[in-house]
Amino acid sequence: MWIFLLNLEKALYKYPIKTPKSTQTLFQKTMATKTQDLASPPLQEKIVIKNTIPRVIELVILSLLVSLLVYRVITFKDQDHYFPWLLALLCESWFTFNWILIVNAKWTQCMTKTYPERLLDRINESEFPAVDIFVTTADPILEPCIITMNTVLSLLAVDYPANKLALYLSDDGCSPLTFYSLVETMKFAKLWVPFCKKYNVQVRAPFQYFMTKPPSMEDESLEFQQEWKKMKNEYGNLYKKIEIAGQRTFSCDRDSDLGVFADVHRSNHPTIIKVVSENKEGTPNDLPHVIYISREKKPNHHHHYKAGAMNVLARVSGVMTNAPLMLNVDCDMYANNPQVFLHAMCMLFGFKNEEDCSFIQFPQAFYDGLKDDPFGIQMLQFCYIGNGVSSIQGFFYSGTNCFHRRKVIYGSSPNDANKTGNTDKENLHKIFGKSIEMRESAAQALSGSSAKIENQAIPSRFIEAAIKVAGCSYEYGTSWGKLIGWMYGSTTEDLLTGLSIHGRGWKSVFCAPEPPPFLGCAPTTYPGALTQQKRWATGLLEVFFTNKNPLLLTLNGKLWFRQALVYMWICLWGIRSVPEICYAVLPAYCIITNSRFLPKISESAFLIPMGIFVIYTLYGIWELKRLGMSLRMWWNIQRMGRVNAMTAWLFACLSVVLKLLGLSQIVFEVTKKDQSSFDGDDNDDANDGRFTYDRSPMIVPGVVILLINLTALVSGVSRLLNIGSRENWTEMFGLGEVFCSVFVSLCFWELLKGLFGNGKYGIPSSTIWKSGGLALLFVQLCRRSSQWF
Repeated sequence: MWIFLLNLEKALYKYPIKTPKSTQTLFQKTMATKTQDLASPPLQEKIVIKNTIPRVIELVILSLLVSLLVYRVITFKDQDHYFPWLLALLCESWFTFNWILIVNAKWTQCMTKTYPERLLDRINESEFPAVDIFVTTADPILEPCIITMNTVLSLLAVDYPANKLALYLSDDGCSPLTFYSLVETMKFAKLWVPFCKKYNVQVRAPFQYFMTKPPSMEDESLEFQQEWKKMKNEYGNLYKKIEIAGQRTFSCDRDSDLGVFADVHRSNHPTIIKVVSENKEGTPNDLPHVIYISREKKPNHHHHYKAGAMNVLARVSGVMTNAPLMLNVDCDMYANNPQVFLHAMCMLFGFKNEEDCSFIQFPQAFYDGLKDDPFGIQMLQFCYIGNGVSSIQGFFYSGTNCFHRRKVIYGSSPNDANKTGNTDKENLHKIFGKSIEMRESAAQALSGSSAKIENQAIPSRFIEAAIKVAGCSYEYGTSWGKLIGWMYGSTTEDLLTGLSIHGRGWKSVFCAPEPPPFLGCAPTTYPGALTQQKRWATGLLEVFFTNKNPLLLTLNGKLWFRQALVYMWICLWGIRSVPEICYAVLPAYCIITNSRFLPKISESAFLIPMGIFVIYTLYGIWELKRLGMSLRMWWNIQRMGRVNAMTAWLFACLSVVLKLLGLSQIVFEVTKKDQSSFDGDDNDDANDGRFTYDRSPMIVPGVVILLINLTALVSGVSRLLNIGSRENWTEMFGLGEVFCSVFVSLCFWELLKGLFGNGKYGIPSSTIWKSGGLALLFVQLCRRSSQWF
């Protein structure tokens, strides 16, 4: 089933980049000297977590799975019906393989703790490296501007010298509303940022700050009370301006700042770069540089979705500010912890070897996550996976909340620091493109030179050069998206890029301080959750069929074998839909055809599948209880894990198959972000987490599976009533098959309620009729197949 592309990794190193050994930045020298003082307490430390009991339980489950496979092989020839036994063997082989991958990922557990309070005592702020911040948005409707602007405000107000920061907002929708909102936001930022730093405000996204319970005014000074009310009024005015602007059509007067948006279409327009705010004096207490970017697009040029936008940001920022570090944040992920940059610096200054810290990934958490996670999308259950992979070669790059070293994104390898020689200008031309400014900035970033390009502290002087590197044809004949930058070939460019970095031998770091560094939006509707799950599974499976396949990078690169197995586990989510569906319909098939796929209840072998189910269930509950989760949340995660695999992931698998066959192309689908009102009183708490439905075909497989199992149970009960006391009913059909069919039906309980729901809470009648027809066809085929197998 797996197709391995023959383009080997060594072909990607056709143009090696050599880094002079003699040149080191002040940043690198500082880190080397600061970490040599062993008497000083560490800025960060790795804490190993004892994992004995989970290992024993996981090995017991694995041994039971293997025992079940052995039992099936030994007793295969004794079966009256070969087909269900063979299908069960194949599915359980896949589940055993998947469990081995999970055990590998969780085998060793560790976490990293940072100490930002020690950082400022040991290192002067002037020695902090500069950081270019990338915020990406694609659609002002699906991603409301007020959410994006709150993210911008929170990042501008972090505890870090402003003259070390530059924020770039990438607008792939080329929307005058986004640009207008940014201009108005910067007016408010001149008030908001000083207010946050003066009073040490902890939540620096104003929509969250003013939606939470206001501080007790009796305990605060009169000055604070007055400024707090002023800030709330000013933010209310900003909110209303953006809301009103979004309800009207922009008249882009060619003589105004919005004139560049006249007669443009989001998929056909020239590059637009505007410097909205500029810290010309370089003062640490002013606002950082803020630059708006909408890259050039033309209908006949592939723009590579988010990966293409990130590469444009890397080039434009390289020409304008060229900071050695880059932070990328999705438009809905605001900085919830104002010290997040200091936590990152603890990592950078705390490691003696650069190769141990190629990028720093902070977790994704959600401020609007629904109680008990009814859609199973908040990924809290992957905490143990995260701690496990952190102890191997490092956590995955998750596409947001991540600090990157620019030279790593530019294709540098850990051993480049030990090479001698000069950076070849011809190679730079082939790799980075024709722009002289881009080549100079790339050489500076790769060599670690402390020299600065003249006037680079003033971004507005580089607009012309930045426009050139943001053109849609600039990448032709270069290595962007292949060797350097964010990798092309998958809609999950984040995992593919992180895999490429690990494949060069780098390690990464996962850091999860408290309070959570970043908080974002989670889908609050079932269709939105399905869309997100399909996009993830599609992109992950695409990675498996690229030349960055984890196994290829292990054989031809420097990816560790255990790390490769973890990447395989996540990349194969889409394929998992096939055995999940087969195993979900197998109980119904056996009940309808009066066959078995489980041992008889009277056989001692029946204890094997029963033991797997009981131990796995109790182990899952115990794991989530250790994280403080409720039993209801555990059940939601379990059932939605099955449902998502058999619906969204199935369509993801089909999309990739059609792409590989050349029959269709995969389209990047943006997840809709929900916007709260300024007063925060627009939520209907009674309906939070309630399943809604649209005409998406993704729920059809789920409804079909539900109807098949319900039909089987009705058929079984009918036969049970007819036999009376003449026969032993346990001999007529297996108790295990009935239990499994009931369990599957319970997993799809929400869809069962949707069959009888009304309005948006009911499954559309067209979907029900299609699903009913497919279920009826399956039942008829089952009855006929009993004569064949």
